[in-house]
Amino acid sequence: MDSESLAAAGLLAALSRAAELLSGLHHPFVRSAPFTYLIPPAGARTGTTFTLPDGREATFAVSIVVRSGAFHVEGAAAVEGEDLLRLPAKSTHDIHAALAVLDEHAAELAQPAGRLLDQLLDEIV
Repeated sequence: MDSESLAAAGLLAALSRAAELLSGLHHPFVRSAPFTYLIPPAGARTGTTFTLPDGREATFAVSIVVRSGAFHVEGAAAVEGEDLLRLPAKSTHDIHAALAVLDEHAAELAQPAGRLLDQLLDEIV
């Protein structure tokens, strides 16, 4: 495989890891639905949306987008557009560095998910 094919394979593997980690998020009292979609012209976003008992949606997601010759990685947990946790956006020209950030962001979102959802449920009752 040439270097571009290896980079594409690495990107698919990293997106699969992030999707698997974030789709594995569950809470016993909140419905969840994993998602992954493309961001045209060159990007993707993956995560899980939780529907709270009061109808609000909490989303835990990471994204990677290629823009102006660089990879831009973001990650956040939000409820109806209000941030619960926003990770620092990172930009790099190196695909391997971008994929490492994508993995880190997914793990950093997954770790406090249960606690954040519990806090949201406490606000309801």
